[in-house]
Amino acid sequence: MSRIGCTGRGGFTLLELLVALAIFSVIAVMAYGGLAVVLTQQTRTNEQADRLSRLQMAYQIMQRDIEQVIARPIRDAFGDERMLMIGQGSEGEMEFTRGGWNNPAGHQRSTLQRVAYQVVDQELVRSVWYVLDRAQDTEPFETGIIDGVEEMEIRFLGDGEEWQDQWPPSDQLQSLNDLPQIIPRAVEISIDIEFVGPLIWLFQLGE
Repeated sequence: MSRIGCTGRGGFTLLELLVALAIFSVIAVMAYGGLAVVLTQQTRTNEQADRLSRLQMAYQIMQRDIEQVIARPIRDAFGDERMLMIGQGSEGEMEFTRGGWNNPAGHQRSTLQRVAYQVVDQELVRSVWYVLDRAQDTEPFETGIIDGVEEMEIRFLGDGEEWQDQWPPSDQLQSLNDLPQIIPRAVEISIDIEFVGPLIWLFQLGE
């Protein structure tokens, strides 16, 4: 009985398997590295888009508040009169009365609000009082609208076309009877935000 020889190869040698695994490993590492770069870039893009969206919303909130300033002084919790707008520009603080408070449900309430802005622990905080003339237990409702605030300054444009670092201007503090009617022509906010940089927002007040 004669033997039939087998000349074909039935598999890979160990060396061929090692080479194939090495090539596959290199390709896998390169593919993972490219995917990681894409995912990282997408994450950064999403974070930046979310940050810009929150900045736009904060700008719209401040625009709605500031551009509706109204000449209505209030009384604080101690019964003392507070002017319609108070601002310390170098400290990034201001407080004022605004109109146009929406009332879609038709409740019996005023359309005026008292609003304040200040930076607390690198966060721009908006405070709202739902009554103008406060009692001793009246507390504001506070909302953080921008985080990562490294610095904020405010300037006020008066009738003399000169920017003021505080409001009312220091040279008008003596005429107390006129103070409730003094409204700046414009408000400029310079704000430096982490990962965004410095921004300048200009708001023009109504006549």
